[in-house]
Amino acid sequence: MFRDRQEAGMKLGVELGNLQLHQPVVLALPRGGVPVAAEVAKALNAPLDVLIVRKVGAPGNPELAVAAIVDGDPGEVVLNREIVETYSLDEGELRVLIANERPELERRRVAYRGKTRPISIAGKTAIIVDDGAATGTTMKIAIRALKRRSPREIIVAIPVSPQQTLYELAQEADRVVCLSQPGQFRALGHHYLRFPQLSDNDVVCAMDEAAQRYKTSQRHVAGHSSKAEKNRRSH
Repeated sequence: MFRDRQEAGMKLGVELGNLQLHQPVVLALPRGGVPVAAEVAKALNAPLDVLIVRKVGAPGNPELAVAAIVDGDPGEVVLNREIVETYSLDEGELRVLIANERPELERRRVAYRGKTRPISIAGKTAIIVDDGAATGTTMKIAIRALKRRSPREIIVAIPVSPQQTLYELAQEADRVVCLSQPGQFRALGHHYLRFPQLSDNDVVCAMDEAAQRYKTSQRHVAGHSSKAEKNRRSH
């Protein structure tokens, strides 16, 4: 059991720090994944971004996803073809269902990122972070969308998940890092001592703090590099 999301993120950061990753970019699934991912980004001295996934529910059954929209530049639509076929949805019906969900995706994009463009993951290591994965549905959709953006590899990093879900995620991602795989997986919140609901403002504050921390660290790196170059030339 984890004390809170921050502790889970610190422990994930230690595990990921041992992997010698190439140009890691940490991508949080909001809202719950953001405080976890912020600690991972801090441990790896890596940039942090959000990956916003909006489920498109089936007609009359909004909990059952026929597709999902993944924010990006450009955005991605990932279809659940089995469910589409089950409901015999044609292209026109799908377009309407998807269009109905775009306003909320756009609202979250503006709230969490503003006018900042998504960080490119082309040729880099994309680390998708959440506070846990029960069924892994959202994580699988995120992985499939990211594969189209030419990353060097995709790593799933989560504090807790049932073993069957981890097996399924391992079929999608290049690597999966999970700290706890309880035999009896209950609701996600049962695996944390503190598991508060997070607001949009919580997400924005965590993202702003992570961005400032990363900028500061990059300035320090640039300063050390400049000093080392001057010393080399003087000798």
